[in-house]
Amino acid sequence: ILNLKVCDPACGSGHFLLAAARRLAAEISRLQAGFDTPGEQQRQHALREVVRHCIYGVDKNPLAVELCKTALWVEALEPGKPLTFLDHRIKCGDSLVGATPVALEAGIPDAAFEPVTGDDKKVCTVLKKRNKEQRQHKMVSLFREEPYPWEQLGNLATSMLNLNTLPADTLGEVAEQKRRYAEHVRSGGYLSGRFLADTWCAAFVIKKNDPFAPGITEELFRRIRRNPHDVPNPLKREIQHLAGEYRFFHWHLEFPELFRPVTKDEKADNDAMGWRGGFDVMLGNPPWERIKLQEQEFFDKRAPEIARAPNKAAREKLIQALVSSASTQPYSLLDAFNAAKRQAEATSQFCRTSGRFPLTGCGDVNTYALFAELFLNLQSSSGRAGFIVPTGIATDDSTKKYFEAVSLGGRLVSLLDFENREAIFTGVHRSFKFALLTLGNRIPATRFTFFATRAEHLLEPERQFTLSAEDIRLINPNTRTCPVFRSKRDAELTKKIYRNVPVLIDETKGDQGNPWGIKFMRMLDMSNDSGLFRTAEQLAEMRAVRDGVKWLDGTGEVWVPLYEAKMVHQFNHRWATYAENGVDSRDVKLEEQIDPEYAPLPRYWVPEKEVESRLKAKGWNREWLMGWRDICRSTDERTVIAGVIPRVGVSNKLPLIFSELDKISQMALYANLCAIVFDFVARQKLGGTTLNYFYAKQFPVLSPISYNAENLDFITPRVLELTYTAHDLKPFAEDLGYHGPPFRWDPDRRAHLRAELDAYYARLYGLTRDELRYILDPADAMGPDYPSETFRGLKNNEMKAFGEYRTARLVLAAWDRLERGEVG
Repeated sequence: ILNLKVCDPACGSGHFLLAAARRLAAEISRLQAGFDTPGEQQRQHALREVVRHCIYGVDKNPLAVELCKTALWVEALEPGKPLTFLDHRIKCGDSLVGATPVALEAGIPDAAFEPVTGDDKKVCTVLKKRNKEQRQHKMVSLFREEPYPWEQLGNLATSMLNLNTLPADTLGEVAEQKRRYAEHVRSGGYLSGRFLADTWCAAFVIKKNDPFAPGITEELFRRIRRNPHDVPNPLKREIQHLAGEYRFFHWHLEFPELFRPVTKDEKADNDAMGWRGGFDVMLGNPPWERIKLQEQEFFDKRAPEIARAPNKAAREKLIQALVSSASTQPYSLLDAFNAAKRQAEATSQFCRTSGRFPLTGCGDVNTYALFAELFLNLQSSSGRAGFIVPTGIATDDSTKKYFEAVSLGGRLVSLLDFENREAIFTGVHRSFKFALLTLGNRIPATRFTFFATRAEHLLEPERQFTLSAEDIRLINPNTRTCPVFRSKRDAELTKKIYRNVPVLIDETKGDQGNPWGIKFMRMLDMSNDSGLFRTAEQLAEMRAVRDGVKWLDGTGEVWVPLYEAKMVHQFNHRWATYAENGVDSRDVKLEEQIDPEYAPLPRYWVPEKEVESRLKAKGWNREWLMGWRDICRSTDERTVIAGVIPRVGVSNKLPLIFSELDKISQMALYANLCAIVFDFVARQKLGGTTLNYFYAKQFPVLSPISYNAENLDFITPRVLELTYTAHDLKPFAEDLGYHGPPFRWDPDRRAHLRAELDAYYARLYGLTRDELRYILDPADAMGPDYPSETFRGLKNNEMKAFGEYRTARLVLAAWDRLERGEVG
């Protein structure tokens, strides 16, 4: 057990390291004593030995490092023994910013010259071009015959292993450890190796605004690699300054006894890093924050008036006003702001472009995702890693590469998800979701739990389920992200549905994976396209004239309504309307729904020609549109809220979906998107509140060939009657072959029609009556204590409105009538 190497790469005050040390010490003392209740003296001795031999930690904050050491000293204090030497085990540095053997061998990438705040773009362009030429020259030169950089460092690993074996029972022995370590970090091998690694990192963050400066390009880096002293003193001092400012941390140099760079003929345990070895146990709760300067936080204490600015534009104006005052101060607030902004941008760019984080270094990088990849890379081939991160690591599109790598690569042991409803973390919002993630090696299937709110939930078998790599490929073939199930029954039922019904678009199959010929569109962005929008008051000032649902201005320009997501619901394009003032919104009243002439008022109007040009680009020639609400939740009445609307302007929060197939098939697709069984699956897949394209593509949707004439004869008249309730959707009705008046809005009849469609689609999905009953209400099917819920919002609202869960009763009754052949 004393050979186990345990690390927290963001140790802070060392809580995880303390807990690990206590656990190991308890086991060692139990084994040494030969029974389960060893004495306190024996346990304390074991704890000191564990801290000496097993514990490693890194933190960027020097104070946190000292606090961690102090905590370990206090905890492991043994009477009559000196404090243990920890400088070689608990270190200060940025775990995320450093070089690796693979990176050093590859040289300076061209991406190191992307400009950030403070850089000159022209200088960056010149340096990038120069570096590219030097790299190309290196490929055909004798440089490839150079020894690996670490072959020139001496045996750092032996030095550290010898230090670790020294006794530490007296002050003199601890002093000898300290002296040996000082020799180690002053050795030529360590210093030259660290300077080479610091140079590689500095290439990304050094200022690039002097056209006469040589810059850290490939040729200079190779010179330093051959001779660390072959560098001008001013540049050497700048590299050393940057290493201190950014706290570069090179794992294979700081812990050489654990990370041994491989030679050319060896096989690495981690090919991406180029080393063998690693930690046996990794634990931690890494920071959850974007590597991006938050302006309000920066100015909160320094300039509160800037922090309290009403919006970003106003804040930018106040920041720019600092320029005039900067000339009167040797180091102004603007200088401090630009320096902090540069450091954040440079660090972010390093994480995205250095190659250190190919799985998570994308977009606005978040430290929790980067640390998750770091845990993966620092773990030994037989080790385990356990850490706490937001659940988005498994469900978000930005981290899909990471989750695919660990889940399909046999690395994911378990993912145990918590909802912070009971304030496990007091400083985190109650709706936030985080997960305990455990990594290992050669794992055949992964254990999952979702929506736990306390630790005891992890012991309930109903909440636990397993998914294999094939299950994840089946359910999310495009992103390989994790579906979110509340219970084992949810998981099994969803897997059955996916075995019966394909995803809407399977990107792994090319054109064959898009049988509906689907295209998506976000028509008008509420921010970027706001210059096109006009209110009714503005149009009146232009002397435009209202003509039905359109406006005509004096120049002949036609203005059409801009539909927003809140205005639309399933089988209801008149769900909400704006008041005459164009500010307040409300639900459409029953008497307005009954009126086939009624059309809701939008907040804005947009030029018809803009709408037409964008629809023409998609090749859409129907006089109606179909889309869904972008913002949704798995706890609302319904999650996927799709609707058919007239051919008008549409906001980006109502994405549109187009199919290349015939009109009747498009109608069936719409009915499918509104079915309750479809919504059940969507609730298992949605990890946040935004229904992005990558979710929609992977929902199970019946293929066009699933429908026969009998199916369409059943579905078409019901969809028609539910949808065509006002004259403005006449083109939709005519596309379905109907040329009569709109259907009367009758809430009771509409409830029965929808129930019949829900029951019919459940049969098309291959479900049984018991499975449909479970989908409608797990508590009814499995008992009130079963840890799952599907349509709680719908059930609660109907209990208040009707005194019963009406949808469940009507859908099951419709199923029974279908079984008896009583519904045509």
